[in-house]
Amino acid sequence: MGTPKLRSLAVSYPPPILLFPSVLLVLVHLLAGTGCSNAASIYDLIYKGCANQQFPGGGGAQQTLASLSSTLISQSAATTFYKTTTSSSSGQPIFGLFQCRGDLSASDCSACVAKAIPQWSSLCGSAVAARIQLAGCYALYEISGFPQVSGTQMLYKTCGSGGGGGDAYEEKRDTALSSLQGGVASGGGFYATSYQSVYAMAQCEGDLSKADCGDCVQQAVQKAQVECGGANSGQVYLDKCYISYSYYPNGVPRGGGGGGGDGGGGGGGGQQTGKTVAIVVGGAAAVGFFVICLLFARSLVKKKDDF
Repeated sequence: MGTPKLRSLAVSYPPPILLFPSVLLVLVHLLAGTGCSNAASIYDLIYKGCANQQFPGGGGAQQTLASLSSTLISQSAATTFYKTTTSSSSGQPIFGLFQCRGDLSASDCSACVAKAIPQWSSLCGSAVAARIQLAGCYALYEISGFPQVSGTQMLYKTCGSGGGGGDAYEEKRDTALSSLQGGVASGGGFYATSYQSVYAMAQCEGDLSKADCGDCVQQAVQKAQVECGGANSGQVYLDKCYISYSYYPNGVPRGGGGGGGDGGGGGGGGQQTGKTVAIVVGGAAAVGFFVICLLFARSLVKKKDDF
């Protein structure tokens, strides 16, 4: 008996024309993932503020807080700023609000608020008041009668670790910051600008008057200059407003300074990613067209040789 022959398996490979769309789809998918990582920076936690007092047991306050949370999250799909008070027969009234960064889209605002509110309990437990500040939005609640602070009380500040480059940098930074007070008052409570290599942004709480907004931002700017000195970036959060600035030695990125911990401003990352995808897809399409033409020409030559 002879040695049995193994049945050969025919392995077929798709022609290059069919391979091209698959490679293109993978490429676009990878680039889209890059866009998602840029957008995710709006969810970065900047700071949390939690009251020392805790809700009493019994569950009434937690039910009221759950109702408030649901209301705020639902409203975030329609507006970038909202405040309300929720009460029940079994619990003390609870005030709450959210506000999104002025350059966020409606969908990003809603997603940011939906990320911030659950962190009330995960980061502050059963505190009678809590404030969660993400890069793209903030949300807070407090029981009725909770002690209030001045609108210009500093809640949080952070300064970059590196220097901006001496007196020339500080002059650029101060020029950018000096335009925030007037810009935010005339810009509906949100203003972003750049001067040479410095990107700066300011935002006031949604129902603050123009005069109070301008005054709040002015104080935030002064605090930033004192607290951060010559640092290459800074963020100062007061109770009713905040400012941020960042220095980019190679120039401010197109579309703004980008979100996250160093600037908290600008929404240019998504636009830049979109342009990159368009350029790469366009280039890949051109290469694909060239490959198709080449294969077509080869097939004509082969047919001619057959004859």
